[in-house]
Amino acid sequence: MDEFSTNGEANLGLPSSAATADPGYFINRELSWLDFDERVLEEARDSSNPLLDQLRFLAISASNLDEFFEVRVAGLQAQLYDNLEPQDAPPEGMSTLAQVTEISRRAHDFVSRQYDTWRSDLRPQLVKHGIVVCEHEELSDGQKSYLDGYFDGQVYPVLTPLAIDPAHPFPHLHNKSLNLILRIETIGQDPPRQLYAVLQVPSVLNRLVPLPDEGDGQHRFVLLESVIAPRLGALFGGFKVAACVAFRVTRNSDLTIQETEVKSSLLSTIQETLRMRKWGAAVRLEIDARTDEGFLAQLQMASALDLDERDVYKVDGPVDLTVLAALWKIEGFRELKEPPYEPQMPAVFANGADVFAAIREGDVLVHHPYESFESVIQFVEQAAEDPNVLAIKQTLYRTAEANPIITALARAAERGIQVTALVELQARLDEENNIVKARALQKAGVHVVYGMVGLKTHCKACLVVRRDKDGIRRYVHLGTGNYNPTTAKVYTDLSYFTCRPEFGEDASALFNLLTGYSQGQGWKKLTVAPMSLADRLIALIDRERANAEAGLPARIIAKMNALVDPQAIVALGAASRAGVRIDLIVRGICCLRPGLPGVSENIRVISIVDKFLEHSRISYFQNNDRPEVFLSSADWMPRNFRRRVEILFPIEDPRLQNRIVDGILGVALMDNVKARELQPDGTYRRVTPAGPGEPSIRSQVEFQNLARELSAADPIRPARVNQEVSYLFRANET
Repeated sequence: MDEFSTNGEANLGLPSSAATADPGYFINRELSWLDFDERVLEEARDSSNPLLDQLRFLAISASNLDEFFEVRVAGLQAQLYDNLEPQDAPPEGMSTLAQVTEISRRAHDFVSRQYDTWRSDLRPQLVKHGIVVCEHEELSDGQKSYLDGYFDGQVYPVLTPLAIDPAHPFPHLHNKSLNLILRIETIGQDPPRQLYAVLQVPSVLNRLVPLPDEGDGQHRFVLLESVIAPRLGALFGGFKVAACVAFRVTRNSDLTIQETEVKSSLLSTIQETLRMRKWGAAVRLEIDARTDEGFLAQLQMASALDLDERDVYKVDGPVDLTVLAALWKIEGFRELKEPPYEPQMPAVFANGADVFAAIREGDVLVHHPYESFESVIQFVEQAAEDPNVLAIKQTLYRTAEANPIITALARAAERGIQVTALVELQARLDEENNIVKARALQKAGVHVVYGMVGLKTHCKACLVVRRDKDGIRRYVHLGTGNYNPTTAKVYTDLSYFTCRPEFGEDASALFNLLTGYSQGQGWKKLTVAPMSLADRLIALIDRERANAEAGLPARIIAKMNALVDPQAIVALGAASRAGVRIDLIVRGICCLRPGLPGVSENIRVISIVDKFLEHSRISYFQNNDRPEVFLSSADWMPRNFRRRVEILFPIEDPRLQNRIVDGILGVALMDNVKARELQPDGTYRRVTPAGPGEPSIRSQVEFQNLARELSAADPIRPARVNQEVSYLFRANET
């Protein structure tokens, strides 16, 4: 059995300590996901945010809910309807039916509040500022005439009406495609004969159609379905379109590839599975609230959606609120958005500096997006052009449409550098783009491997082997986020550059393990999942517990996207009972219930939802005042610990440790503007200044200010980190 095999692993289920824990200690994972979406919607309803940013948060909440149904609800429905066993039994003990029922109740209420936010709050406010999304009945004769021409010239040629009758079976509805269902009546018959048809709203056209400027300062738009619906008569000569409503079907989009399913290659299997995604089981129907039972009956019976009543969501507004994100991008209206922020280039990499010389001077830490992702691009691009570089090896999880890193790797291969790229084909919803990028790299001469069957390669690593004047040296970049310049603008992440020999040796071993059959034993600095990362974190937590029991200084601070793993939660609870003070910064799902007397009263959990998506994974252990700081690609979830290739790595340079602990974790824990604190009952409470004298601290603004200072400062002694921010952290400790 190779080291990555999960066959027969005893710890795939709940460890005995977690399996016997009181279910009341845990929060259900799926409901915690909905709690996170609630916090996003709260930002959409928060009038202290600029108006277009509120609109953007509303669209994000809708996008998040889409993924929730495509993946999590789809899995639960498969368990319920197909009588499947769950892969990981929920430690809080909720049955599958109980979860589906509670999700439906909360999701319906959530969707109702989403649309109320749009109708009653954001849309009227946008009108006041000159941004109008018009209904058909609100249009002037001149605007209707303009849309007649637009329909005839741009829309009509790409429409394909599809009749529903014995000769025309109900068409397959692609996942999340917007459609119209029509009731058509014959003309001249009494009573008229009723027929039905379906029309897909063309996804190749912009759904938000701008209307001509009328010189009154108003920017008017109309939804594409509102352009089509009043003009449907042109498609059905001799018939009358009596009614139509918009609808959308969400399908199961999760891809889980088992080793037994791979016939010839992982690439061909992924491609086939992507095609099957379009045919995944329906999990949700969204439909205009003006629908009637006739339309619903047609959709349920003729289309074989096989949905329960609880899976139908009638919405009073645009079907699919993600369309509203386009309004955030319109020109002008700067006053309705958060002031733009220009990421700063770290001083050591500024002005096209030699990145290899800078890294030889000392380890470098970069905090994205406050500090520019261009530093990572510069690292790869300089390696691609450097005649002394012998090899480049890199993992790629989410690649982006236009990615200079992909271009640089291809150029390096064309120049004769040995380039290896591990392209993870199972990155959810990015599979097709990754396949395209992998083929482009192969054509350029890059050695491309596609990850491992049954395990996603989620670690972020780049290794450059270079011939320096004093011998061969390995330069390493490790990160908490993807090599994706698009998401790097909106995700908070950390990049670490080093040429320490131990890190170079481990990076080489990691790539040998990923591309060959190496067992990867004898790690010096990296801890790798699925072999030992979970055990290492549990051991670090247990060490703090033992220190507290011995009366020694003990403290844990951890930042992550999600905390789900039952074994980690039980270990944190044990440390809390021993007196360890624990602060957790968990952006999204958190299954740990803090503040329970005798269980978790020393644990505080906050979530920060702000302009940038909190994505970095950081762990701090006081270790009897010999602190250890780690960065990781992994969240604390069973899938990351046991079904993915992940890395955990230490930050050993004291100046970088200080910056992370004081200047990042410390500031985040002081946030009293965008932070919410998780309560023992599972609800979140907004953190606010304690009194009139306490300053408001918005951590993401503090990080922007700090990055501006560091871009011009001596990177060895960032004064603000060592003084002001350090004071904030000490104040938080007391």
